[in-house]
Order: sequence, then C-alpha cells, then structure tokens
Amino acid sequence: MELKWLLYVTLLALGTLAVRAHDLDDDNDGDDVVDIEDDLDDGIEEVEESKPETSTPPPTPKVTYRAPVPTGEVYFAESFDKGTLDGWTLSRAKKDDTDDEIAKYDGKWEVQDMKDTKLPGDKGLVLVTRAKHHAISSKLSKPFVFDTKPLIVQYEVNFQNGIECGGAYVKLLSKTPELNLDQFHDKTPYTIMFGPDKCGEDYKLHFIFRHKNPKTGKYEEKHAKRPDADLKTYFTDKKTHLYTLVLNPDNSFEILVDQTVVNSGNLLNDMSPPVNPPREIEDPNDQKPEDWDERPKIPDPDAVKPDDWDEDAPAKIADENAVKPEGWLDDEPEYVPDPDAEKPEDWDEDMDGEWEAPQIANPKCETAPGCGTWQRPMIDNPNYKGKWKPPMIDNVNYQGIWKPRKIPNPDFFEDLEPFKMTPFSAVGLELWSMTSDIFFDNFIICTERAVADDWASDGWGLKKAADGAAEPGVVGQMMAAAEERPWLWIVYILTVALPVFLVVLFCCSGKKQPTAAEYKKTDAPQPDVMDEEKEEEKDKGDKEEEEEEEEANEEKLG
Repeated sequence: MELKWLLYVTLLALGTLAVRAHDLDDDNDGDDVVDIEDDLDDGIEEVEESKPETSTPPPTPKVTYRAPVPTGEVYFAESFDKGTLDGWTLSRAKKDDTDDEIAKYDGKWEVQDMKDTKLPGDKGLVLVTRAKHHAISSKLSKPFVFDTKPLIVQYEVNFQNGIECGGAYVKLLSKTPELNLDQFHDKTPYTIMFGPDKCGEDYKLHFIFRHKNPKTGKYEEKHAKRPDADLKTYFTDKKTHLYTLVLNPDNSFEILVDQTVVNSGNLLNDMSPPVNPPREIEDPNDQKPEDWDERPKIPDPDAVKPDDWDEDAPAKIADENAVKPEGWLDDEPEYVPDPDAEKPEDWDEDMDGEWEAPQIANPKCETAPGCGTWQRPMIDNPNYKGKWKPPMIDNVNYQGIWKPRKIPNPDFFEDLEPFKMTPFSAVGLELWSMTSDIFFDNFIICTERAVADDWASDGWGLKKAADGAAEPGVVGQMMAAAEERPWLWIVYILTVALPVFLVVLFCCSGKKQPTAAEYKKTDAPQPDVMDEEKEEEKDKGDKEEEEEEEEANEEKLG
C-alpha cells in the first residue's frame, strides 16, 4: 500500500509542475497575467462538480440452495444432501497381483461440504485420502436395459486441490449373478466407464464400453476417440464441472462438459479398436516366393569404375598453407599440476597410490595463441571420392512389395446395434489418486434429456450462479491482483489514471481571459478600453488630415 500512495503523490507532483510550466508559457506569449492559484482552484472546482455522486455498490445477490429433485423417471439420482452414505456400499476387496500393503481398498470416503462453498447445505461425496485404493458403489432403482431409449449419465466433479495423478470416472457395473458390491474391485465387470482421468500432462476424458463378441462370447474394451478440445482447464481451475454422456439407440454419442459438447461420434465408426472386425484378413499361411523381386532400383551391371578413381585417398588432409601463429609456446603443456593443491591428510599411499596434484589449465597459455606441439589443421581433400559404387538404374524385374493374399475372416461378425450393450444394475467409483479431496455430486442416470437438464440446473447451475455472484467485478479483480503484485499499480496508473489526469489537466488549465478584478491588480488597460482609445486616436488623426486638406485648397483658391 505504501507503494500505491507513493505513486499517487508522485503523479500529483508531476501534474502540478505541468500546470506551472503551461502557465509560464502563456505569460511569455503576452503581457496578460494569470493567477495560477485561482486557475488551479477553478480547475479543481470544475472537476469536483463533474464527479458523480458516490453510491454504494449493490449487494451481492444471494443464491439459496435447495436439494435437486428429479423431474421425471430416473434409474439413479443422488445429491448426498442428507449428509450420509446411506445406499452406498464401501468395498472390502483386495486387488489381485498387488502387495498386501497397498492391495486393500481402504481409501476413505465422506459426505462433506465443498471447500469454500458458496452454497451452504450443498454436500457431496469426497474422496478424502491419497495414495490409496478407493471403491464405493450403489444399486440402481432398477437395471438399465439398452433398448429403444437413450442412456444419459451425468455427474459433477471438483478437483479441490487440483490433481497430480488420478481419475474421477464412474463405472456402470454389469448386471451379473456374481455382482457383489461388497467385493467391488478393478476386475468387476462393467458395461461403461466414463469420466475424467489425468496423470502427468496427459488429460483424458474416458468413454469406454465393453462389447461382447457374438461369436466367441468374449468381451473387448472399445475406447472413444480422444476429444479435440483442450481439457486442461477442467483439471486445474478448481471449479465444479458437469460431465454428461448421452448414448442414443442409433449408435451416436455425445460427451459434454458444462453442457458443451467436447466429443461426439458413432459407436460403429469412432471407437478403437472397431466394434466389427474386417471381412477379410491376410492369409497367415501365405509365403513370399523365393524369386519375388521387391527392388525398384538395382546397380547398373554394365558400369565400370573410372581408371583415375582413387578409393584410398583420405577424406581429410593437412593444410600445407597453414603457418604456425607467432608466440606459440611449443615447450609449454596445455595443463599443469595445480601448484596450490595439497595432499589430503588422510591420504594413504598404500591404499590410494601415489598422490598427484590435480591438473589445471596452464596460466602461461592464456595470453598465447596456443601451447604444446603445433599441428597443421585438417581440411577437406579435394581429390577424395570415396569407395566407388555403380550407379542405380530401374529394375526391369521389379514386382512390387509382396503382400500375403486376402482370405475371408473366420472371426468376422457384423453387429449393427452396438448400443444394445450388457444391462447394468449399479454405479461405482473405483479409483486410485495421488491427490485428496476430490468432490463428487449430483449423480443421475436417466433416459430423457430434459430430466438431466433440469437436474443440472438445480444442482450445477446453482453452483455456477453462486460462484458468479461471489466473484468480484473487473475493478475488484484488478485491485486483488495488484495486492498480490504491487508493480501492477504502476501499470494501472500509466494506462488508466494518467490519461484521465492529463485530460482534466488540459481542459482545466487552458489560457483564460483575465477578469476585471484581475486587471485591477495591475495597471494594464482592459481590452475594451484599449480598443476605444485606438478608435479615438484614429478618428482624431483622420479629422486633422481633412482640416489640412481644406486649408491647402483655400490657399490655392486665394
């Protein structure tokens, strides 16, 4: 703050000097006298009159939170506003092929308010601990069956502490007789995995579904293409973001963040690996013929090495025109033992050998062009040609790159309705994270877009409105930034305050006509008096000239 007031005082002083300099210039241009103090007073009065009346800023609008209520049929809806984990099951499983110390799913989950919340009463599910395995799940009101209605999965995430390495994705757990939420782990079958994931600088937004091969009955993961949008902000800004997956019966899908589409496609065309295998494959038993020629170019068999081609000539030769620089110290080595070095007291020659001082650059060579034996520099050999090779010509027997023949794919199938996935009956979070306090809220699974939008408006929409109401205006943000970085006060003054001050300065300090009271302070005549005197003198002069002309005419006549 001291810097701020110092800048204000400096600016005021500069403005005062500018006013005085301006008025002094006016005095030099004429004999009129201007009262600087009165001029400044007048300018200040005009500025004060032009200043708008200060008004208190309007109060920050208050956003009242109410727990969202589904406006239509849902398969799952959870806002956590009851403050408990009722209906959720904590896993007690262990990961396979993992050390016992970290195999347990002993990560801690709690229902808490969000840090720095702007909506008192709005609670969520928080992954509390770090560097542990976490797993929690909950049953749907009824299993979701993929038939003629879309699937909409939506929930909120806030990385309250940022995120180093970890995920915040959900798994829709497949309906199977073996499903046991108490033993939910990484190998538990799921139908869809969806949500954000990050490690290092790799920011991902997963959409993976497990597709059942109709011929073999085996499941294979299909990954959606990576979105083109930059996802980094959603992981780093510590704001609540809304993640939505919309899957339609026509196999199209959309992925939205904060109700904006960031990725879209079709299950048949935009998944990797593709849902359907190719109709034909390369014959694994086909082999390239021994006489198959894949060489597009071959050495010219009729070419002969020229007689003057010397393959033994070196690529580099000594420069015979080089001359040793004057002052070159042939007898001085480039490096000498350090004369200031001393053998350590604990040096044992029996164990460490004979001690030798470390080598340092020879100080005598610092002012000389060089030390040691001088050698001519090497230059390119103009006669060097290297090993002779015959030139390449087109191969008349070239047959192209060999490829095995195609045969019908014995594993081919065509699933034109990949949307009809395995039904799921539970939703779960199975996560490892190196960052704590990941906030989850307002899960909903439904089939109607309007229901999901209403749920988002009553949950995420309120958070967004509350955050917007609490954010300072532009001036407040500038002031806050300057408190953290005081040098910004200089920028503000130079870009905002200084131009305004100069405008006021030039508007208020222009040359004014002196008033009658000011003329009384001096003997200088007022402008109207001066004009009258000049006119009287002119009239008097004209009258005298007329009288002289009349006298002259009378004399001539007489």
